[in-house]
Amino acid sequence: MTDAAPPPTLALSGVTKRYGSVTAIDALDLTVAAGEVLGLVGPNGAGKTTTLRAIAGIVRPSAGRIAIAGVDLATHPVDAKRRLAFIPDEPHLFDYLTVREHCRFVARLYDVADAEPRIDALLDELELGAKRDALPGELSRGMKQKLAVACALLHDPALLVLDEPLTGLDPVAIRRMKGLVRALAARGTAVILSSHLLTLVEELCDRVLLLRSGRPVAIGSLAELGALRPEFAGRSLEDVFIALVGEDATER
Repeated sequence: MTDAAPPPTLALSGVTKRYGSVTAIDALDLTVAAGEVLGLVGPNGAGKTTTLRAIAGIVRPSAGRIAIAGVDLATHPVDAKRRLAFIPDEPHLFDYLTVREHCRFVARLYDVADAEPRIDALLDELELGAKRDALPGELSRGMKQKLAVACALLHDPALLVLDEPLTGLDPVAIRRMKGLVRALAARGTAVILSSHLLTLVEELCDRVLLLRSGRPVAIGSLAELGALRPEFAGRSLEDVFIALVGEDATER
């Protein structure tokens, strides 16, 4: 008798979010496997941020179910959230905690064992070692983003959710962030990456979900998206994006 396959790291079933008469997410079904990098793209107002915030447990869906590593987010929110990390496009930091104190605070929240060596290693890897005792007001925009990344990775999340992860980073830090995403996926972390930088999505992601008006327009690898129409074959993600969800695309 063979063992049952493990559940996907992320599973959305019929997830819908309404704000009054506006439907931001419309009956979205989605799974992301361990070690997979999924790109989430769409025009402004497509529902990307609402989808990410629903997955992170920040907003409650109007309908549907979200599970993180098999744990239902609605019925067991604390256990589910322990299995994920969400890095928004704008880091939210405490004005009077130093870089190291931010990491220690997060480590206590997640009961991280051997927190101090993990903190030191992460800060060094992200080139924040010299800023251990600095307050957020002393950090550049890119350094704040790096601190948010360090805090997110301390507890080895099963799912990492990234919203515009390269904002404020210099070219060296961008290369390091790309390498970090690849390394996390290689060791089994599921990653959702939302970005308007389609070349980044094309470079890093195994599959891409294109949203428009809260609904999935297409999902698949670049090759699978290219197979949707003969004229898409061999074209870039940008070309496919413009054709399917751009300003002049018709509703589908």
